[in-house]
Amino acid sequence: MKYRLRSGEIVSGNDGQDKLLRILYGTKAGRLLVKGLIHPAVSKAGGLFLNSSLSRVLITPFVRKNRIDLTQYRKQCFSSYNDFFKREIKAQHRPIQDHPDCLISPCDAKLSAYPITENGRLFIKQIPYTVTSLLRNKKLADRFLGGTALIFRLTVDDYHHYCYPETGEKSRNHNITGVLHTVNPAANDVYPIYKENAREYCLIHTKRFKTMLMMEVGALMVGKICNRHQGSGSVRRGQEKGHFEFGGSTIVLLMQKNAVILDPDILENTINGMETKVKMGEKIGTAID
Repeated sequence: MKYRLRSGEIVSGNDGQDKLLRILYGTKAGRLLVKGLIHPAVSKAGGLFLNSSLSRVLITPFVRKNRIDLTQYRKQCFSSYNDFFKREIKAQHRPIQDHPDCLISPCDAKLSAYPITENGRLFIKQIPYTVTSLLRNKKLADRFLGGTALIFRLTVDDYHHYCYPETGEKSRNHNITGVLHTVNPAANDVYPIYKENAREYCLIHTKRFKTMLMMEVGALMVGKICNRHQGSGSVRRGQEKGHFEFGGSTIVLLMQKNAVILDPDILENTINGMETKVKMGEKIGTAID
C-alpha cells in the first residue's frame, strides 16, 4: 500500500505486516489459519499476553523500527505492550483546529474518501459495501445517500486514540457483533471485512456539518473497542471519544449530502488509488454554507 503525506511525499506502506497478511489471506493454508485466529477465544488469549509484563520485550524493537519519539507521550515506561500501545500523547503534539468551518480528522490514520451513491454502495479496495449492510439499518443508511464515506485506516504504528470530529449532541452507542478480521487491504481480497468485523457507532447532531455518523471497527487481535461515552449527551470537537487496543483498526465517518467540502488532496489521492496520511485534529474539509 502507498499513501501520501499532506506535504505531497509518497510513502510505501508495504511492510512486514502487509506481507504476512498477504500470506494469511492470499493462500489456502493461510486462510485455514485465519479461521482459527479470528475466533474470539484466540483473540482473548492474545489480549491476555499483550496485557502481561512478558509482552514488554516487544516494545523497544517496535519503537526503534517505527521511529517513535516517546518524549511526545505522557509516560515513557510501560507495564505491558498494550499499556504502551494505548499510550496518551501530550496535547501540544495533536493540536485541534478550532476554526468553526473546519472538519477535523478524528484520529491518526490513512484516509480515503468515497461518495455514497444513489444505490447505496461504496467501494473499499474494489469490493462493494452497502451502507445498509454496514449499519444493518436501511432507514438510517438512506439519510446518508448522496453524502461521503470517510475511511480512516489505522495501522499498528499509528496513535490509537480518537476524538470527536465536531461539537454536537451525541446519540447512544449502537453495537454490532461480528468476526474480528484484520482491516488490512490484504484481507479485503477474500472477505468483506467491513461487514464482518465487530463495530460500534453513534450519531453526532451538529450545527455546521448536519448529522454525521462515526463508527469504530475492530480488527484482528483487537478484542475491545474502548469508547468512553456509551450514552447520549453533549460532546465537543477534539474531546477524546476512546481508543483501540492492539492491532490495526478503522474508523468510518459518514457525512450527509451538502455537509462538507473535503480538501482537494484527499479527493485527488483517493481517485489515484492512494490514501492520505492524516493526524488527529488537523483540517480535512470545510463546512458548506
